[in-house]
Amino acid sequence: MAADASTEKAEAQLTSTVYAPVTLSTSTKKQMKYVLVTGGVVSGLGKGVTASSIGVVLKSCGLRVTSIKIDPYLNTDAGTMSPFEHGEVFVLDDGGEVDLDLGNYERFLDITLTKENNITTGKIYQASQCNEPAIWRIKFLLSVINKERRGDYLGKTVQVVPHITDAIKDWIESVSIIPIDGKHEAADVCVIELGGTVGDIESMPFIEALRQLSFSLGKENFCLVHVSLIPVLGVVGEQKTKPTQHSVRELRALGLTPDLLACRSAQPLREGTKEKLSQFCHVPVSNILNVHDVPNIWHIPLLLWKQNAHEAILKQLSFPWQVFTAKDADFQNWANMAESYDRITNSVKIAMVGKYTGLADSYLSVVKALLHACVSCSLRPSVEWIAASDLEDESARSTPQAHAAAWETLTRCSCILVPGGFGDRGVSGMILAAKYARENNIPYLGICLGMQISVIEFSRYVLRMERANSEEFDPQTPYPVVIFMPEGSRTHMGSTMRLGSRRTFFRDPTCITSKLYGNSSFVDERHRHRYEVNPDFVRKLESAGLKFVASDESGKRMEVLELPDHPYYVGVQFHPEFKSRPGKPSALFLGFILAARGQLQAHLNKV
Repeated sequence: MAADASTEKAEAQLTSTVYAPVTLSTSTKKQMKYVLVTGGVVSGLGKGVTASSIGVVLKSCGLRVTSIKIDPYLNTDAGTMSPFEHGEVFVLDDGGEVDLDLGNYERFLDITLTKENNITTGKIYQASQCNEPAIWRIKFLLSVINKERRGDYLGKTVQVVPHITDAIKDWIESVSIIPIDGKHEAADVCVIELGGTVGDIESMPFIEALRQLSFSLGKENFCLVHVSLIPVLGVVGEQKTKPTQHSVRELRALGLTPDLLACRSAQPLREGTKEKLSQFCHVPVSNILNVHDVPNIWHIPLLLWKQNAHEAILKQLSFPWQVFTAKDADFQNWANMAESYDRITNSVKIAMVGKYTGLADSYLSVVKALLHACVSCSLRPSVEWIAASDLEDESARSTPQAHAAAWETLTRCSCILVPGGFGDRGVSGMILAAKYARENNIPYLGICLGMQISVIEFSRYVLRMERANSEEFDPQTPYPVVIFMPEGSRTHMGSTMRLGSRRTFFRDPTCITSKLYGNSSFVDERHRHRYEVNPDFVRKLESAGLKFVASDESGKRMEVLELPDHPYYVGVQFHPEFKSRPGKPSALFLGFILAARGQLQAHLNKV
């Protein structure tokens, strides 16, 4: 009865005056154009970067672009997935824990997406609740299972087709009109990336839904770009087209025909290879794009632009492409950025001391934020990956060579970064890294767990509380300097952390962090944590020299710490990497790199 009452209340809200201010402008009501990016042959071809790059070239033509990522797995979101298996969990302003490709979209297109821009099978099937008064949400958040329980299907047999496919189509069409760039109007084009590889069983409902969507929209509103692999056999040296032929054949058998092929290869495609692909895949030679290996991924939009990918897509979508393509000058900034990076020769060594160093994608946003900061300083980032567990004393006994190599690498670096993570593995090594940075005046940036690590380290080695720890690692510690947040859930892991954009207020306007943010009194950054600094220990820590310079609106939840009289020793509870952009580096990452080069004070003097 309670569930029925809450559902009725949600439905009643649809017609209430709550939604009176929400009016769809003329441009919101226009027909949305869709570009679908699929992948074939193998996974990991770079569909996300390709989709983002397509967005960049279309945006350079004067179009406003939004993005959707479809992940066919049954998880509701990426929040509970291992970084080793799926890479980092990217966090959005609204608290969505999503696939890392949405990070690529935001960085490339400089937009702000929502959790609904990441569709999963779990979301489609899950009986969701509508808690937010947004007119576009209720349309698809009353999921298929929930509708069946309410009797919405009038006794019909609920099936994958049409009920699941209809829910997918509704979701796509509803999300595509959400404003993503600060304006109140829908975008012109929605780029959809279908995760996985064509032929995967789990993606079949999505492919069928997209087939139906393309048919109902018409060819002039739907463009399909298929990303495939063109391998080269070492002995023969010939570019093989057969894998792509089979991939396209399977896609066509499912009712979707590619309009463009984006062919991944080590070297540029030969003309004979393009002609063969055109003949057997029914795609014009002019629409076969070569996405070969490049020095950095910022070159991918340049590759597409030089091959007139924008013209082909605009023609397919019935845009007046002759008008749009006259704006080549808008693309110059991106080209300058990509090409200038290739000319940079100086570098800075950065020690990344973490838990998931075996897979670089586990810290993708951190790596990108370091790149953005380094480029703004005319430097190349040289990231030295150090497994935190190799720094521990136990490692000296069990794997002495790895232990010695880890410490040698750490001492060669100009700065030390400890990123976020969960669990106790490697924590002792992170504490030792923080101690080394503090005692040797090495610039240090601790993010989320990295901030908590610096608190534990300071408590143990400065305050002499040898058993100081986080409740996450030692529930029985006599000095719980880091505690479980009171509002957190101990029974459910998914979406139960403190998530999304939260406002942080500076307590000390003269602190380094405030100056880096332009002497602002507050900053909005994204969070993802369930543990926090214990407010009962703040006064004791500060009396010993560790300063907490920013907190939340209550003044009790510590957000930023600094160590005075240190070149740069900063810990933040939030994740500044998630809002870093090419050409707009995160303030804290910029300060970190400047400190490593001894240029921070000169920069602060200009603020």
